[in-house]
Amino acid sequence: MRISRTRITAVVAATATVAAAVTTVLAGTASAAQGCRIDYQPNEWSGGFTANVRVSPGDTALSSWTVTWSYPGGQRITGGWNATVSQSGTTVTARNAAWNGSVPAGGSTEFGVQGTSTSGSAAPTGFTLNGVPCNGAPPPTTTPPPTTPPPTTPPPTTPPPTTPPPTTPPPTTPPPTTPPPTTPPPTTPPPAGCAGAVLCDGFENQTGSTPAGDWSVVNPDCSGTGRASVDTATTHSGSRSLRIDGAQGYCNHVFVRSTRDLSAVGTVRYGRIWLRHTTALPTQHVTIMAMTDAADGNKDLRMGGQNGALQWNRASDDATLPEQSPSGVALSVPLPTGRWTCLEFMVDGNQGQLRTWLDGTAVTGLTADGTPTHDIDSQWYNRTWRPRLTDLKLGWESYGEGADTLWYDDVALGASRIGC
Repeated sequence: MRISRTRITAVVAATATVAAAVTTVLAGTASAAQGCRIDYQPNEWSGGFTANVRVSPGDTALSSWTVTWSYPGGQRITGGWNATVSQSGTTVTARNAAWNGSVPAGGSTEFGVQGTSTSGSAAPTGFTLNGVPCNGAPPPTTTPPPTTPPPTTPPPTTPPPTTPPPTTPPPTTPPPTTPPPTTPPPTTPPPAGCAGAVLCDGFENQTGSTPAGDWSVVNPDCSGTGRASVDTATTHSGSRSLRIDGAQGYCNHVFVRSTRDLSAVGTVRYGRIWLRHTTALPTQHVTIMAMTDAADGNKDLRMGGQNGALQWNRASDDATLPEQSPSGVALSVPLPTGRWTCLEFMVDGNQGQLRTWLDGTAVTGLTADGTPTHDIDSQWYNRTWRPRLTDLKLGWESYGEGADTLWYDDVALGASRIGC
């Protein structure tokens, strides 16, 4: 393989399984005063749950939204996706994200929550949308205080009966001995935002210090001092993450590749990766994620950085997105250091398009929309591009300068956008 002067990487991941009976919880079937409806669909296991929440405003279009409901007791929200979610006492409040506040009349949008629960926790109630009761609940009414003065008759003075309570002991029939169901609940809750994902992994099922099972360590071209390990000290959620110690210079390439069959994802692929690193992207090209393209001679579609900003790169012809002109680089963004960042992408193999979001915001320079645009994707479309991606690799490649330490967590891959 020749040494490229540009490359790319990214992050996507594996699976956490949630075995649970799914029950749709609705607060009614009729329309509220403004026709709004909130559908709450939970997925539960012993000690925890996730729930997908659909917001349908009915006959009123929205430019922003706030959804509230109440848990009767025992449930506590620990996270959410596609919305900002908080809880005070038993009341949960969810506010739209930057990209999904507008909902047309007759339309809908969805978000999700994750939390902990106790045995036998009851279904939520009291759904409202922007303060309006939904699912057929009537608007709240205020009962006026009574105008009739209370009666002045004193209470009766008859003393309480002195008959002692019965002394009959309670029945001694033992409780039924039917054993509980033997199907064990899942022991590891899913990472936040796994709804609809074919691959969803927070690395919680890793038991050793070296990635194994659903992941294997690979060293393209040659191996050197780059290392991949399972980390328990720095995580986005749960108790484990994937750590990459990326070394400087060629021949230190190290990646962790998913061993899962990803064919079910299809030709339109959405990815979501939580990523953290220590060192700003260098001037020279580095890669942090790669995916084999079966329609491009099994060469990699790569994501990484160059000139201090994120970029996509095609290994087959070294085309970059955006173009590496000063104006093109300015349309991309650096990868923040010292904090967890949500990286999302979409690759459409049917239309030959590519989109990228960082912390929920679309990045103009990392968008190939099918129409060549100078400084962005005119080089990308120097030939027909219809990718057919077959795998997912997370790691580090450097071709000169640049060493970095990276962590990957809560990786998801699916046929529709998963969100942060």
